[in-house]
Amino acid sequence: MLLTFCVALVKGVHRIVDTAWGLAFAAVAVLAWCLSAGHGDPARRALVAGATLVWGLRLAVHIARRGRGQGEDPRYARMLARAPGSPAWYALRKVYLLQGALVWLVSLPVQAAVLLPEPLEATAVLGLLLWAAGLFFEAVGDHQLARFKADPAHRGRIMDRGLWAWTRHPNYFGDFLVWWGLYLTACATWQTAAATLVSPLVMSALLIKGSGKRLLEAHLADRPGYADYQARTSGFLPRPPRPPTTTGRPR
Repeated sequence: MLLTFCVALVKGVHRIVDTAWGLAFAAVAVLAWCLSAGHGDPARRALVAGATLVWGLRLAVHIARRGRGQGEDPRYARMLARAPGSPAWYALRKVYLLQGALVWLVSLPVQAAVLLPEPLEATAVLGLLLWAAGLFFEAVGDHQLARFKADPAHRGRIMDRGLWAWTRHPNYFGDFLVWWGLYLTACATWQTAAATLVSPLVMSALLIKGSGKRLLEAHLADRPGYADYQARTSGFLPRPPRPPTTTGRPR
């Protein structure tokens, strides 16, 4: 995150920190795998570190492509416009160091799992299945939204197709599954299960009540058709959509 901060100052945009979020988890996975050599179960080490690496790199690539050629993210522009004193110092404290601390906290199950000497058990296998389901929701949801927004005919319309018909946030729900799944890989002992439980709880709070779902829906609240979309589509956990409340609306 400190390296990203230096790059952001040179480029003059702080939106690149969103790409660094995924890269930071990938770095944790690689470092945890290297430092756990000779300590943890080899299969668990490889699977947990590999799963985290894949998730982090996919997210980073997706966000980098989405933001290519664009200026500053409006969220950071608004935040820095209100910054007391130096905007750069404010961004370092409120964005980069905070996200660095969150990466360390959320990744605790990964750091713990690679050190466990126990062979993979049923709980860990269930966790990896949850991770796979979460990656599916996140990757497919992001791909469907990107294709929808790339069509000029959809300009100003609400994405309500594919996974987005079942939940308003398939990407956030996917993240939710990924990190509860990785948490389960660290539950071979009750000590590691208790010590790392804070991690998926923090990630869930971020996704649902923090900078994820809550802020995005506040931003979209006034968009035409969004209230109808909210009325018939689950806010987080997937379920079949309700019938439209507005007649004659194109799908």
